[in-house]
Amino acid sequence: MKRNALAASLAQALFCAALLPASLAASAQNQAPDAGTAGDPKQLDTVVVQAEIAYRDRTDDIAPTLVYDLEYFQRFEPNTVGDMLKRVPGVGFVGSDIMEYDGVQLRGLGGGYTQVLINGKKVPGAGDDRSFYVDRIPAEMVDHIEIKRSASANRSGDAMAGAINIVLRDAYEFTGSYIRVGVNRWDDREINPTFGAVTSFEALGGRLLAGVNVQDRYRAKTKRSDRFTDSTREEKVSWEDQTEVKDGRDYSANLSYAADVGDTGRFSIDGFYVKTDRDVTEVSFEEELDDDETVNIRVPGRDPYDQKNYGIGAEYRFDMAGGRTAVSVDHARFENSQATTEGEQVYVSGAENWDDTWSIPADAEWDETVYEAESVTAKDAETGFRLTHARPLGGAELEFGVDYRTKKREGLLVTYEWEAEEEGQTPASLADYDLDGSVASVIEEKRLDPYIMLSGKGDAFSWEAGLRYETTKSEVEYLEDDESEGRVSKDYNELLPSVNLRWNLGDADRISLSLAKTIKRPNFNELLPALLDGEFGDNDYIGNPELDPETANGLDLGFEHRLGRKGVVGVNFFYRDVKDLIEIVNTGVPSEEMQDTWEEMIEDGDAVDLADAMAQEPASSWLYTSSNVGDGKVYGFEFDVSTPLSAIGLENTGIFANYSWVKSKVDDFLGERRFNDQAKSVYNIGFIHDLPTLGASFGATYRKQGDAYARILGEEALIRYGGELDVFVEKRFGTNVSVRLSANNLLDASKDEFFDKFDTLQDQIDRDYDEYELETEEAGPSYQLVMRWAF
Repeated sequence: MKRNALAASLAQALFCAALLPASLAASAQNQAPDAGTAGDPKQLDTVVVQAEIAYRDRTDDIAPTLVYDLEYFQRFEPNTVGDMLKRVPGVGFVGSDIMEYDGVQLRGLGGGYTQVLINGKKVPGAGDDRSFYVDRIPAEMVDHIEIKRSASANRSGDAMAGAINIVLRDAYEFTGSYIRVGVNRWDDREINPTFGAVTSFEALGGRLLAGVNVQDRYRAKTKRSDRFTDSTREEKVSWEDQTEVKDGRDYSANLSYAADVGDTGRFSIDGFYVKTDRDVTEVSFEEELDDDETVNIRVPGRDPYDQKNYGIGAEYRFDMAGGRTAVSVDHARFENSQATTEGEQVYVSGAENWDDTWSIPADAEWDETVYEAESVTAKDAETGFRLTHARPLGGAELEFGVDYRTKKREGLLVTYEWEAEEEGQTPASLADYDLDGSVASVIEEKRLDPYIMLSGKGDAFSWEAGLRYETTKSEVEYLEDDESEGRVSKDYNELLPSVNLRWNLGDADRISLSLAKTIKRPNFNELLPALLDGEFGDNDYIGNPELDPETANGLDLGFEHRLGRKGVVGVNFFYRDVKDLIEIVNTGVPSEEMQDTWEEMIEDGDAVDLADAMAQEPASSWLYTSSNVGDGKVYGFEFDVSTPLSAIGLENTGIFANYSWVKSKVDDFLGERRFNDQAKSVYNIGFIHDLPTLGASFGATYRKQGDAYARILGEEALIRYGGELDVFVEKRFGTNVSVRLSANNLLDASKDEFFDKFDTLQDQIDRDYDEYELETEEAGPSYQLVMRWAF
């Protein structure tokens, strides 16, 4: 298929513009941006052994951006980027297990609406919604985190809720070395080690930085579920107790090299590697009251997985044609290998044994033992090439360029089943199972995105305006039991304008306004034309590879005020008008279960033909799919303050607080609701107090996430998280050593979920319950002791 003509023409024009005549280049040479040579690198010992409290600072970016250095978070000893982001304004983690922070959400919108970058580059991740799990990156690899609240033409437009840029430590920014060693103690008395080391020095004609990190990933939790006939909770029908242990280890490394080339050039290369080996072990005990029988079920489960994230990028910047040109290339991959097993050992006894205890009655009879197994492999690779050129144009700067990116996602799911012939039997290995089926998919995307942007900076007023034209060519192939179900191609293109304005109302006050159009591409599972039997209650589901992307026109209006020398307080209002929203719709085709029912009626002679069977047994379950259905709206505000209490004489005390409130509107198959899994609010409040004469510090933070609601076909859920209290105490020894004790989740926060479950849409409308379930999980407090030594 031919490349989109408009994109190709615009890209060619941008390349030509980069080679303007030498006479024009000479006239602008004196105004060209400098080569960006670095000053003296920052000493790592000042980062590791902090003598002062670190605060959020204002940035010089025209687009609204919040920047948080690692020092801002470090006193609380975060293990991962997720641990860092939980303290940032507007960041939620609805859906994550208690005390885990993986699928990050800005403005309460799902992971697919939030763009996650590493060193400004896109990275593939585990989520079907294209999200990247931020707990895969250790905190020790990070220099700072940028929260980009609105879009700019020189960045990918798939950041409807905003973008999070994780900037790893750079060789030109740091010099020196340090070691970090520590232990974690969990609520079940498990003790795990952690180790990290970073060094940076002159080498190979430039500067080199290398870091390694090894830390155990451990979490033990308990879960309780109680199930009732309906939401009145008057009649309990079953309950379940579960213990879960996630035990594994992360190995990670990062490398950065930078060197000046000639008078104006700089070459840099950076890379990272993260490997996660983790074994998830679950043991559940269920008890169900079924008429005059008590059914006891022991459910052992195991889910070992091996995941790898790695990427490498290279960039060369140099002066050319009266401006500054940059050429970069990057490649990143995500690989996942899992083998999940779950069994059911079922025993039946009389109703008098219904006693809500974790034990199988002595007179219970063995009914069956069945096991299911899944083998999951996934590979996701992205490769990008970028060419940009920036040059003075009158009193402004002109920047233009083109991004080319390819993505390939391969997935394979193989299912197995096993059934015992007598009590006590269990499968010894996967070889004992029978093959149940396999599903494979390949999704390929190619993008060519040219852009152009003008900007100007002044003492009182700064601005930027640009256009980005994003083109996407996608191909989806789906295979079931090694038979191809066909290959579908889909092309779509979007013109994404953006304007960012900033007014300085003096030295202390600043106003920002941003208007931008953004895009969200469909989730992978929404694109696959795979028929999923009974996916939503009794209803089936099939993906739709013809889906168009969602788009949004957005507005951000912010105000910031400088408090003294170090403090900042800010408030930001945002609005997103979402078009072509993707929701579940009824195809009008009866489910496979209904079709099987009608066939059986005809075979048994209960119906003359299909019309007669349908008349006697009208369809109550259907085949659903995803479709672009209409519009949605998201709006709210974000407040944050970070300041020392110098005004009241407490120069060595710093406070940190933020609060975000969000609301949204979506029309689905039942009417109006919020965006799924959008917490109504999230806030953090904390302080750090430094004791300079003792070389010590202590502090605490409290975080609370508001309720979130989700409604899909056949199920509705309310998700509620308890408040989290974290504290630390630190002692410094000279300028090179610090010892820090931190404690997390001291209030033993729980995650509570309330599920309304239905078999069909009509049952959901009539509130005719299949089941009502209450589920709660807890993990207990954890403690960490860490020593840092800089040298």
